[in-house]
Amino acid sequence: MGYKNAICVLPSDLLIAIQQHIDGEYIYIPRKADNKKQWGELKNSRHQLDKRNRAIFEEYLCGTAVEELAERYYLSPKTIYKILSAMKK
Repeated sequence: MGYKNAICVLPSDLLIAIQQHIDGEYIYIPRKADNKKQWGELKNSRHQLDKRNRAIFEEYLCGTAVEELAERYYLSPKTIYKILSAMKK
């Protein structure tokens, strides 16, 4: 996300109207719904987590204890249980 100077991108009448509500402060303008990207879409994070979760589930099915999985993957046992529950669905 980058910052742009409002003077350079907004019409002066719109800038004046915005200044009546928020003068000299930062404002976040969200993307339009059709331009939004899903979480993990840009950096492949979602794919990496799915791969990790499948590995955890397969190891669990082969008999690895939840506590051991938690230590191996640096997660809490509660998180391991959540992953297992989601993978069973």
